[in-house]
Amino acid sequence: MTQIEAGPAEFSCLQFQHPGERSMNAPFVLKIDGEVERPTQLSFSDLAEIDQSFQVVDVSRIDPQRQGDAVTLNGVLQLVGVKPTARYLGLHAARDDFHASVPLEPIRDRAFFIYRVAGQALADKQGGPIRFYIPDFAECHTDEVDECANVKFVDHVKFTAERGFDNRPEDDQEHADLHDRSDN
Repeated sequence: MTQIEAGPAEFSCLQFQHPGERSMNAPFVLKIDGEVERPTQLSFSDLAEIDQSFQVVDVSRIDPQRQGDAVTLNGVLQLVGVKPTARYLGLHAARDDFHASVPLEPIRDRAFFIYRVAGQALADKQGGPIRFYIPDFAECHTDEVDECANVKFVDHVKFTAERGFDNRPEDDQEHADLHDRSDN
């Protein structure tokens, strides 16, 4: 099992802005809401300023097939003050209209949000603005966590008490069709 170590952090001084252009100085990249104490919108700078104990520098150390820097799911949970009623994490990507609703508990200590490569904002061709990634997803031992729970183009995260909207493929043909569309 891949587990990401992270310690406590303080986030009360961060200020957040409304939506805007996507760059390292953009006011908005990721909207987070739902079953949280502090709904927010994060910029790339905000993500980079999250406590170092929640930063994953060079994700290739965890998965050699991935590149970039990330912030752990635990870091985001602490930042927004996820409520105890939150049992699911909704990942939404407007760019390709892809949505996944994933149980929170099995991924809490392993998942992360990749947001930059070589100090630059994650490009569209790399799955930007945010790429959600669960290393060793099969080790979660649940049908609701599969390779399609690794979502690219994430721009909205919603924590919910019940399973939310999810349009992941349900069979091999739908899966193949999805990858054909995303390759074009």
